Amino acid sequence: MKPIVKLGLGIAAASMYASASFAQATLTAETAGAGGAPGTMVLTMAETASASGTANLQVATGQTLTNSLQNLAEGKTDIAAAPFILPFLMSKGAGPYAKLGKEEGAKLIDNVRILYTYRFGIFSLYAYDSSPVKGWDDIEGKRVLNGPPRGGALSNARQIIKLATGLDDGKGYEGVQMNWDQMPQAITENAADAMVLPTYFPDTRVTRALSAGNVTLWGVPQDKFEGEGFTKYSRAPGSAPMTLEVSAITPQEGLKIIGDADGNIRSIATVGGDLVHKDMDFETAKALTAGQIAAFDAITKKAPFMAYAGLGVLDPALSSTCGPNPLKYHPGAIAAWEEAGVTVPDCARP
Repeated sequence: MKPIVKLGLGIAAASMYASASFAQATLTAETAGAGGAPGTMVLTMAETASASGTANLQVATGQTLTNSLQNLAEGKTDIAAAPFILPFLMSKGAGPYAKLGKEEGAKLIDNVRILYTYRFGIFSLYAYDSSPVKGWDDIEGKRVLNGPPRGGALSNARQIIKLATGLDDGKGYEGVQMNWDQMPQAITENAADAMVLPTYFPDTRVTRALSAGNVTLWGVPQDKFEGEGFTKYSRAPGSAPMTLEVSAITPQEGLKIIGDADGNIRSIATVGGDLVHKDMDFETAKALTAGQIAAFDAITKKAPFMAYAGLGVLDPALSSTCGPNPLKYHPGAIAAWEEAGVTVPDCARP
């Protein structure tokens, strides 16, 4: 288990209460790489929980979130980040949870509750300008880095490529998978011809890639995005449609973003959140959630890409809760949101 990583968000109380002597509990947490939304949120939780004296969090980063969700459901860890496609799949005993079976999967996912939600990134295609890939039409027969060895990000990337190009991993193109923390170096070493990954603005993986050459990024073409396939997929568990104005994205030297004729890029955003076991006590869940709500402004100042993460958005259509998503909010989290003046939808209450 890796130690806590401090973000240095400038939370005023941190200097007063960071001593472990104030911590009421020691909790374990699992998340993805430190440079994305899941890593940022869980590492921030470590800071806010320590600052408030709520808990001492031991955070393991770079995890495959498919495994993290199962660890949480089985009581092997206290907190886990996960895209919401994973709870759906677990509840059905499907995909990476097929060995569990539907009955065991449904039983396990009933142990999990939401603290808060956020977007994990918008899926995009990008490649070095020296690559033979000059857009979605060039993916056929190429090596495409499309996620970790298993998990929600890989499932989403494969589906988005299929909808955009009609190609399947292993047939129409060669998918390349590796753990999140290995990706930045692998990208700069040309381990693949192109990447289809959840992307932020700015994105740490893209920024690292720019050190080795200019990069071009594409969203999903508008005609594909507005078609039946993408419209249906945007409503799937853990997915939401997202449209961004290219001109509103802070420029990065060496990065070209190719938009549609109307100046926008479009794609599917992966939506998920930070989750806890249903048996976490009310006060701890409330304090963890309240600490994060209070830190939202600091998070976006420290990590500008989090401005696109939908922090504080509880609308089911935008946060991918309710409907086929089996997860509900923890009662302690509901209390924290209500004290912050935000109503938790009835369909997301236990």
